[in-house]
Amino acid sequence: MEVMQIVAFGLIATVLIVVIKSQRPELGILLSVAAGVILFLLVLGKIGSILDVIKDLTQRAGISMVYLGTIMKIIGIAYIAEFGAQICRDAGEGAVATKIEFAAKIMIMVLAVPIVVAVLQLLLKLVP
Repeated sequence: MEVMQIVAFGLIATVLIVVIKSQRPELGILLSVAAGVILFLLVLGKIGSILDVIKDLTQRAGISMVYLGTIMKIIGIAYIAEFGAQICRDAGEGAVATKIEFAAKIMIMVLAVPIVVAVLQLLLKLVP
């Protein structure tokens, strides 16, 4: 049922944004950002339960929590960068959106290096 509320809110926000944007484009962009933040906050509680399940599985598998933390940071960077890039595109600034995505990719690569090294070390131990 929550998905119906989220979709309804999104559709109402979209109609308001379209109407306001024709009169005051700067307010339309602000309303778009506000709608995105509200939608994010609506699903924020679900993220906590997902993290709990992932932490439990990580502990059962004997995987270091450092790797889980790094993966969560990578996922967070990807979502935040996508959110920011979409806002820039909505405002007509595709070039800025592309730069945000590029910067996020670099940050993700930097964070992923220790995980890649650990996987390669594990593979080297398995191969005689």
